[in-house]
Amino acid sequence: MSDLQNLYQHSILDHYRKPRNFRKPEHANRQAEGFNPFCGDKISVFLQIENENIREIGFLGEGCAISIASASMMTESLKGKSEGEANILVERFCRLLTDRSGNLPEESSLGNLSVFSSVRGYPVRVKCATLPWHAMQAALRGFQETIATE
Repeated sequence: MSDLQNLYQHSILDHYRKPRNFRKPEHANRQAEGFNPFCGDKISVFLQIENENIREIGFLGEGCAISIASASMMTESLKGKSEGEANILVERFCRLLTDRSGNLPEESSLGNLSVFSSVRGYPVRVKCATLPWHAMQAALRGFQETIATE
């Protein structure tokens, strides 16, 4: 098994087994839900935005290891960022997994989130990994409807 596969398995399983920020922040003022009808993943993201910065962030839901780990790592990556910085990171992450043109973001710009790059080869799993990010994008925009992957 390659070092990347080991890192991938360790990071994904660690965040799945012990998700970070698995809660609804008390003073959340934005939220959105995501649903993947293909596999049943459901993720709700919660933000407390103050002065255009993400002061608190959390998520609740159920799903496969990839969707829960993705949500967990997303919350760690976005806490403390400005709304603009968060939107850029959301776009980069989703582009890493979905762009087929070869115009991929530098993996170094994604830090530990780059472990999800190996998901690219599994289109069904791409939806699992991007689901929390699409919900986050909706929360950042102030949308209230449920975001679906289908």
